Amino acid sequence: MSKRSIIHMLNPMKQNSPFDINMALDAGYDIIMPYNNVELNEVASLTQDAIFSRGPSGVKKTGMFIGGRDIGLAMDMLDAAKSAMVPPFEIPVFADPSGAFTTAAALVACVERELKKQFKQDYKGVKAVVFGGTGPVGLATAVIAALQGAETTIVDHFSLDTALQFSDEARKRYGVNLRATTAASDADKARLLSDADVVFCTAKAGIQVLNASVLGDAKQLKVAGDVNAVAPLGIEGLELMDNGKPLKFASQCPKAVGIGALAIGNVKYKLQQALLRETLESDKPVYLDFRNAFEGARKLV
Repeated sequence: MSKRSIIHMLNPMKQNSPFDINMALDAGYDIIMPYNNVELNEVASLTQDAIFSRGPSGVKKTGMFIGGRDIGLAMDMLDAAKSAMVPPFEIPVFADPSGAFTTAAALVACVERELKKQFKQDYKGVKAVVFGGTGPVGLATAVIAALQGAETTIVDHFSLDTALQFSDEARKRYGVNLRATTAASDADKARLLSDADVVFCTAKAGIQVLNASVLGDAKQLKVAGDVNAVAPLGIEGLELMDNGKPLKFASQCPKAVGIGALAIGNVKYKLQQALLRETLESDKPVYLDFRNAFEGARKLV
């Protein structure tokens, strides 16, 4: 009897994301098994229960997804699952906490496309600012951009200590140097925009981060991307479906363009589907994180 495909969805929080469950089902998995409140020290035993129960043929129809909100913890859980494999009993594992890896990958890839298309350059030497940079999407965005050569600054709205803490973690874990700062006022934001080439807006939904007045202080801005799809949007004048349209209110940078949340979300959706299908269809085990997500996003854009 042919075995049905199963994906085990591990989450350190009290609930799994309905978004991720829907995505896994639509990617082709027959059975979705969510696990809540999973601790790091439980990952190895859960993994081995999954691999030893189906035989070598069954593991080819078994996958694992790691969610949550903490991208560092998700990476640790991915490593723990990988270390628990016993060849030929191996299954693919995909980490995408809060959709942060696929969202960040889509955002950075879309902005990169416009940099190349409009300004004939890549991220090397580009000054990038990530508003909301201490959230999961923001930090993943900052790490990906920095790995591509951007001089990246993460911004926390309230706490410099928080920004410094995440910057230090990124340096230790991923080997990237992120500048850290805070920006609670329009004057603080205008200061950061004054010499920024790229702006990533990854703050909480429904919060306008950059208004027209602040955008007017940008002197060399080239591309801005916003992942907030809930009004008010994160960047004033940037519409949800904008995909390389001139950025309103950046009066000193008439060539600056913007990318809206739904344009980015369209890439993110296709990307997460593609990576989930890869875990289902790959002939060999794969272990997917933000690096694989960015490679996939580049192909999609």
